[in-house]
Amino acid sequence: MNLANGGKRGLLGLCFAALIFLGAAEADARPAPTSFAELAERLSPAVVNISTSHVVDPGEMELRGIPEDSPLHEFFEEFLEQQRKSGPQRMQSLGSGFLIDPDGIVVTNNHVIDGADRIEVIMTDGTTLPATVAGTDPKTDLAVLRVESDKPLPYVEIGDSSGLRVGDWVLAIGNPFGLGGTVTAGIVSALNRDIHAGNYDDFIQTDAAINRGNSGGPLFNLDGEVVGVNSAIISPSGASVGIGFAVPASTVKPIVAQILEYGETRRGWIGVRIQTVTPDLADSLGLGAARGALVAGVTSEGPAAEAGLEPGDVVLAFDGRNIATMRDLPRVVAEARIGSTVDMQIFRDGETLTRRIAVAQLADEPEEEPAAPAVAEPENKGPVVLGLGLSALNDDLRRRFNVGENLSGVVVVEVDPLSAAAEKGVREGDVIVQVAQRAVSSPEDVLRIVTSEQKAGRNSVLLRLVAEGETRFVAIRLGGS
Repeated sequence: MNLANGGKRGLLGLCFAALIFLGAAEADARPAPTSFAELAERLSPAVVNISTSHVVDPGEMELRGIPEDSPLHEFFEEFLEQQRKSGPQRMQSLGSGFLIDPDGIVVTNNHVIDGADRIEVIMTDGTTLPATVAGTDPKTDLAVLRVESDKPLPYVEIGDSSGLRVGDWVLAIGNPFGLGGTVTAGIVSALNRDIHAGNYDDFIQTDAAINRGNSGGPLFNLDGEVVGVNSAIISPSGASVGIGFAVPASTVKPIVAQILEYGETRRGWIGVRIQTVTPDLADSLGLGAARGALVAGVTSEGPAAEAGLEPGDVVLAFDGRNIATMRDLPRVVAEARIGSTVDMQIFRDGETLTRRIAVAQLADEPEEEPAAPAVAEPENKGPVVLGLGLSALNDDLRRRFNVGENLSGVVVVEVDPLSAAAEKGVREGDVIVQVAQRAVSSPEDVLRIVTSEQKAGRNSVLLRLVAEGETRFVAIRLGGS
């Protein structure tokens, strides 16, 4: 009897504790609203339709991608010929956007207005206003427009996306196809998504339906603040399948501010080329867990060079912000104030160091010139190490692989396709300049250091490679040469 009573008291106590815990969790989490009607009614007037058009000259159209001997080639060639005879045509497209100022500032996607020679903003009440482009940022697919009105326009506020969590409710409002507003609700299904759209990918992923024509529309939280700009979906059909992406407000707000102030974006730049720190690279560097951004190259006379950064350094923090992965660094540097001097934490030779670095402005990247074609020359192969046929550099090999006179190292002349080196992308023409962060000038140097690393019980060895003037690091598993 006592045991039973004690068991009941224990069970009641456990249930009570569980209720307290659940109550605390419910206090932290925001409950689902019974309706989004009030929110949609309040916000929809600020969401607009973006109608664009541009003139296409059929005479400039070319048939590409279809072999001339294909039956389809003749069919489409006839179709194009008919289009050419009809003369220039005006093509139209539609998207969404939203007002952020009563004086007529509109935010949308760059791809919605790209190439347009006529842009109109259509309000939910049917009012049509001509728009001009205040500025664009193709790197984040954002654009800012201006419209003029004889009365204040409805608008919404760009909020703070940093507090978003997976599972939070969001509302996507668009104005596609001239139908008036569309409203869809869902949750945040992922954060910090990289969809390989550019160097600054940091997308919010949501299952709120985003269909064609919703591009450029706002993603709202339950406070009615814009937390993202709907930009892309993953779908084989073009319709929503529950995977949509929005540019976060933390990216949108500073870009819009820069465009309104300067007419363009101004990003920070420090002059490094970086690569991902893989587990193999982290092991070979003695870093432990894979983290940070590995410096593969340093621009001469750039801020990083002046601060003393070297290839092989791993950037762990920048201006007090942690760099967990390689793609964190471009965003953090881009957002830094141009002209400021900040602390940067790096890992080098087993030590964590701090360097002061000045943030410069990123200039437009010049187009790369195609490399000169390689000319076959006789090889002078040395020993095979790590599945790589190696040779000392000579004049013939420098010409063949376009290696500058000032570069010292050992050139790769053959790669075993089944080797670990081949898996990591090592290829003919790569010049090995360092092995295990020690300079090499002959195949025998490479063999000696690799053998030494094997005897020391290393799992992998770090190679610093140069090809066509570009530096990268590769960690090769050890298990025989």
